[in-house]
Amino acid sequence: MRGEPDEALASGTRALAIAGRLGDLRLRILTTSLLVQAHYYRGEHERAVQLATDNLGVLPADWVYESFGASQPASVYYRCWLMLSLAELGRFAEAVEPEAEAIRIAALTQHAYTVGFAHNAAGTVHLLRGDWAQARSLFEHAAAVVRAGNVGLLLPRSVASSAWVLAQLGEASEGLSRLREGEHLLEREPARGNLGFLGWFYVGLGRAALVLGRLDDAQRLGDRAVESSPRQLGFAAHALHLLGDIATHPDRFDAERGLAHYRQALALAETRGLRPLVAHCHLGLSTLYRRTGQREQVREHLTTATTMYREMGMRFWLNQAEAESQEIG
Repeated sequence: MRGEPDEALASGTRALAIAGRLGDLRLRILTTSLLVQAHYYRGEHERAVQLATDNLGVLPADWVYESFGASQPASVYYRCWLMLSLAELGRFAEAVEPEAEAIRIAALTQHAYTVGFAHNAAGTVHLLRGDWAQARSLFEHAAAVVRAGNVGLLLPRSVASSAWVLAQLGEASEGLSRLREGEHLLEREPARGNLGFLGWFYVGLGRAALVLGRLDDAQRLGDRAVESSPRQLGFAAHALHLLGDIATHPDRFDAERGLAHYRQALALAETRGLRPLVAHCHLGLSTLYRRTGQREQVREHLTTATTMYREMGMRFWLNQAEAESQEIG
């Protein structure tokens, strides 16, 4: 949470080794849950999925509400990080079961942090897939719960994500209101208590600004997203993709900058298996090359994006890619 995932991984690995030598299952479960989070921040989602899945398999059924000293039950915690990493990998169908279970168990706890965290995680899955209406419902529920429970640490995520979703749904006034609220939250404590997620918060706000046509705001927030993610390379990839989309906007088209940002984002996304983001980069590159008249490159990148969106069931983005294909004949 201090933005030092490498150090977290080193300490967590030592702790897990100690738990193994002691044969202490409770310590193993707690330590592994924190390691899952560290791998998520590092953009190592395959490893996060493996650890979360393995430990859910050894979690005793009668420990479903055990938190082991953490902020919420491990049964919810694991499923939240599991679905978040599955979504980043484009394995949306596999995220359905942990999403349903996390929300079900969280509701039974009647614990604001647990309920808010579960709904925020589920909302992010649908946001990444482009299911805007479902994402809106989940984020609004999360925001209502964390406001009522005074869980300040979770509010920036709900607000930033809601701004993005509302903008995508065409609700400009409400989206702008959430955008401003999100910026305000990030400028004060305790929002900065979670530096690990700060880059993602700025990505959400930058996306909202871009969709709303506020390009100067989008550029400023995109730059902040990159600056805030020096060691969270998955978030950095999302931030660079955002900057690529800004640079290729019709009102400030800069092919050189756009190409550089997309290539950097694509390189990071490919090494970490972030398939939805890889597809987005190819779609962005197809748009860039279309505006510079390079039809062969347009078809190459657009075909790749379309194929990937179809494979992952990302209907919103697939429709967009297919519409572009029709436009170029």
